Amino acid sequence: MTARDVQNILGARVLVGEELLDREVRSACGSDMMSDVLAFSKDHSVLLTGLCNPQVIRTAEMLDIVCLIFVRGKKPDQTILDMARERNLIVMETGHRMFSSCGMLYKAGLGGGAI
Repeated sequence: MTARDVQNILGARVLVGEELLDREVRSACGSDMMSDVLAFSKDHSVLLTGLCNPQVIRTAEMLDIVCLIFVRGKKPDQTILDMARERNLIVMETGHRMFSSCGMLYKAGLGGGAI
């Protein structure tokens, strides 16, 4: 699956990284707790979160996350968007809740992987 597929499934709006949407994504992780993301996320994944602070970008960078999706209509500020752009991260936002977003991606075939 590509980040473009994820965008279409969620009806998400791309905020940063439109030119990177053909990147492959292999799994997804949904959490507002970056400690859980650090413990359970895999490479080339999508991170779904409602947490809008720079720690999300730093976590994504450490884990080789391809795409960040802010759920529940959360809008990251310009600092977060600039940090993502500098690190070649795709950033999207959707009005769907995290549970619904994860379910839609799972139904489309994107797994989270075993613990």
